[in-house]
Formats: sequence, structure tokens, C-alpha cells
Amino acid sequence: MAHSNFIYFVGIDISKSTFDVAIIDQHQSPTSFKFQNTGKGVNAFLRLLKNKKYPLQDTLICMEHTGVYGRIIIAKLAEKQANFCVEMSLRIAKSIGIQRAKNDKVDAIRIAKYAEKNSNELELYTPIPLVLEKVKLLIKIREKLVQFKADLQKHPNEMKAFDPELGKLAEKNIKKTIKCFTNEIKRIEEELKELILSDNQLNSTIGLVTSVTGIGTITALYFTIFTNFFTRYTNPKQLACYCGVVPFEHTSGSSVHKQSKTHPIANQTLKKQLHMCALAAVRHDPDLKVYYHRKAEEGKNKMLVLNNVRNKLVLRICAVVKRQKPYKKQVA
Repeated sequence: MAHSNFIYFVGIDISKSTFDVAIIDQHQSPTSFKFQNTGKGVNAFLRLLKNKKYPLQDTLICMEHTGVYGRIIIAKLAEKQANFCVEMSLRIAKSIGIQRAKNDKVDAIRIAKYAEKNSNELELYTPIPLVLEKVKLLIKIREKLVQFKADLQKHPNEMKAFDPELGKLAEKNIKKTIKCFTNEIKRIEEELKELILSDNQLNSTIGLVTSVTGIGTITALYFTIFTNFFTRYTNPKQLACYCGVVPFEHTSGSSVHKQSKTHPIANQTLKKQLHMCALAAVRHDPDLKVYYHRKAEEGKNKMLVLNNVRNKLVLRICAVVKRQKPYKKQVA
């Protein structure tokens, strides 16, 4: 967590070619600058801070998560051991409230004000290990290939329903491409296995997480990446909330009593993965299978019961990682 002793607050709005900087000094109005999103541009930004006598130890720098666009500046700030945080854009927008005008300069000022307002609560950036960066890249490529393959298969399948002859023609002409996609997906999965085996911590973590019935290797890798080896969340409930599987109460006074439901602001990738894991778990885990069918027979909504199973899976994952012991499956 960041602390409250910062004197200067810097907001950075990053785009593909440039980044806008806003600096809040307690003794003057916010000042704005623009730099090229290159190594030279980042060095110019750091020289500006030095020339204006804004020591890095007294400065909190905040930026939105922009994926690859922020990699140059993040790497340089980490190298300089600067105090900085990378926040979700939605979290910043919600904190600021309704705004009318929007441009890069204004956005940088708003990010700086957000940093000043929330300095006690912000979590300073912690870089993930190189092995996880490699895993993250390979999983992203695998995602794209799986999606391309599904999209390519979709058209012939639809055609068969209305015109079998044209459907067969389409299927024939994409057969080699589908095989190529399948082979590439398998190749990447093999490369992922090699990466896992090459790192003791990663191999141990994936082994623990996949010991939970229903959790596969890809889901375990997603959890490890998003939590940075399960260091970003201090308790299972926080992680379950991040995954979007915790239902929240929705009541007001005596007239509004809606059913509790999960919040849409969540890691949708983990939520989707957990849904597939829950479907597998209620088929292969004796305890969860009994639980699911018992609740269904009681008349409970099946999606609600599945969400409870997703929640239980998160708790089990956290338990095995904390204890550093594999999950022991109950014998039916």
C-alpha cells in the first residue's frame, strides 16, 4: 500500500505515441506536460521531475492500465524504484464521478487528483516475474488461435443447416487451416508445459492449484498471472470478489429487497474460467456433486448453485496455496 507522506502527485495519461503528465504540488496549481511514448520521452519526463526538484521518494505517480502502451514507462519507473501505481480506468472514473470535458491533458490532471485523494489506499506496482510475462504472452496467443479456430468453424456449421452441399464445400476448404490452428494450439500448450517445468515456483504453484478437482492447467496459469503468485490478495474473500463470484446484497429500506447478485465489475476471464471449472467439478468431485444435486432438488436456481461452487473452488485454491499441500479429494 502507498502511504500518506507523499508531497507531489503525478498523473499520466498514456496513448500509443505520447503520454500526458500532470503534476500536483501542494503549493501551486497543477502543471501539464506532454512527452513522446519512447525511451527518450520517458527519460525527458524523469529529468523534468529532477530539474523541478520533485524527488522520486516524495512523489506518487499514477497511471491507467493501458496494456502494451505503458510498458516502456513502467519498466523505467521500476528501474528507478519510483513509487507508482497502475490502476484500472474504471476505478479512476468511478472515483472522480461525472465529468463533461475529456482530453488527454484533462485526463492526466484527473489521474493526479485521484492519486492525491486515494494515496493511503493505492497499491504500489509490483512487477511480475519474467516467467509469468512469458506465460502471459503465450496464453494470449493461444486465446487468439482458439478464437480464430472457433470463428472459422462456425460458418460451415451454420451453412450445413440450410444448404448441406455448400456447407460441405466450406468445410473442405477450411480443413487444412483448422488443422494448422489445432497444431499451433498444441505446440503453444507444449511450450507452456516446458515453461512451467523450467521454474520451480511456477511448477509447484500450478501443481497445487490443479490438485483441486475441476481446475485445469490454463485456469491455474490465469490465477497465477493475475494474482502474481497469489500475492495480490490477502484473503480468499478478496480473491473471490475479484473473480466476480461473491453475491452482494441489494436492499433499500422496507420496499427494495432484490435477490443478491454478483457485481459486473470483476475479472471476466477468471469468472469465465471458473464457470467451466464448476461444471467439471459438479461431475467429478463427490462432495460438490452431492451439494449441487441437493440444492437443485430443493428448488434453488442452478446458476446460483453453480456460482456457489465457483466460490468454493476459489476457497479451495487459496487453501492449498496457503498450506502448500495438494487438495485431497474425498472418496465417495
